[in-house]
Amino acid sequence: MEMILVYTTFPDRETARRIVRGLVERGIIACANLREHEAIYPENGEVKETKEVGALLKTEVSKWKELKEEIRRLHPYKTPLLMRIDVDRVNHEYVEWMKKVLG
Repeated sequence: MEMILVYTTFPDRETARRIVRGLVERGIIACANLREHEAIYPENGEVKETKEVGALLKTEVSKWKELKEEIRRLHPYKTPLLMRIDVDRVNHEYVEWMKKVLG
């Protein structure tokens, strides 16, 4: 199994939890870490500062396409961030746990 991390953001904790929980329930991701943070970005000619929730999703490379499609379908942002991070090394025990969780 080839593990990947996928990073995305959500406008609030409730949205993040709802979408991430569904991804876990459907076996698309093994688990996720959610963390509230500040976002600073340009919008309509001005710099905005807002709070959002970052999500680090843990899954396997074979689930990447399905994960992207589901996030695009469910996400409230017009252009959600979908950043795939290929994992070079991870402990064997964690990989074995992910295999069981993801089937």
